[in-house]
Amino acid sequence: MRTGMTTYNDGVAGSTDTTYHARPAAIRWAAKAVSINGQLIASLPGDASAALPSRGQVAVTGTIDGQPFRTVVEPDGNRGHWIKLDARLTSLRKIRPGDAIAVELAPTKDWPEPHVPEDLQSALDAATDVAGLWESITPMARWEWVRWVNATRSPTTRARRVEVSMSKMRSGKRRPCCFDLAACTDPDLARSGKLISPVE
Repeated sequence: MRTGMTTYNDGVAGSTDTTYHARPAAIRWAAKAVSINGQLIASLPGDASAALPSRGQVAVTGTIDGQPFRTVVEPDGNRGHWIKLDARLTSLRKIRPGDAIAVELAPTKDWPEPHVPEDLQSALDAATDVAGLWESITPMARWEWVRWVNATRSPTTRARRVEVSMSKMRSGKRRPCCFDLAACTDPDLARSGKLISPVE
């Protein structure tokens, strides 16, 4: 399979269909592992991104070189998406920058729980009055709060976002507002809301 080639499985045994499906059962392509600031990622080709149900984050399950994974696909700020290749997987498969990898994924409504950073978790633990709201919102919404707090390099801005998060949740807000969900917000991998050009 050539890098960038994508097939969509229509769910019928033995059948593949290269036409567009809004919610494909599976998206497959040969990707290339690339490095940005020491972090290995793989970008989705344009047609694969277009097949996803959102320009923002999308929860997915799938395999990389046959190894199962579950993650949230991240937006690149250019209407595309990318996935982070975690350390366990890259160590297990001995993946290095420039290596070709076989990726298969499918969107899922079953979002994994986000890793809540220590400062936000401490604020949540102290704010017992928002505990009920935090537990009642969806994992997808919890991802948005975590992503908003993480999307800055400034310790001062970050501390302020944690404070504002508590204030907004106290007022009943279930999601952060005024936040571009289609932007690339990882401060180590993005500039001006767009994914940095990778190094193979």
